[in-house]
Amino acid sequence: MPTRRTFLIGAAAIPIAAGGAYALLAPQPLAPARVYTEGGLAIRGTDPVAYFYDAMPVPGDPAVTHDWAGATWAFATVENRDRFAAEPARYAPAYGGFCAWAVAEKGELYSTQPKNWAIVDGRLFLNFDDAVQELWNAEPADFIAAADRRWPEIVAAV
Repeated sequence: MPTRRTFLIGAAAIPIAAGGAYALLAPQPLAPARVYTEGGLAIRGTDPVAYFYDAMPVPGDPAVTHDWAGATWAFATVENRDRFAAEPARYAPAYGGFCAWAVAEKGELYSTQPKNWAIVDGRLFLNFDDAVQELWNAEPADFIAAADRRWPEIVAAV
């Protein structure tokens, strides 16, 4: 039969278990790298040029790729691949495609989602999720300035 003591012990264990679960589910910083890759492709295989011409994320074709900055980039079309190959710095996302907000605010590398993006002054920025994108959209100039200061320190560790 449950006693008051077992109830109190059980009640005390709930926050500890919840905290442990949060730690497992919470976003974790990634290892230092110059480009965010997943599944062997930069920026989850999304075509970086499409953000500029289609104004939306477009999955790249794994058969249409270009190697640059130590990563393989996928493109939806050969034309986009050729544009990127001619001017990669123009089309590649800032901070290697890592979360721009996290670079600015934490000085750390976090993953990104293709749908969380912005082009500011001709530069592509990717972010972790909808909530982070909302934060980013409130003050992009301030976040860009902070991330531009922090990025050289981060890539120096690579």
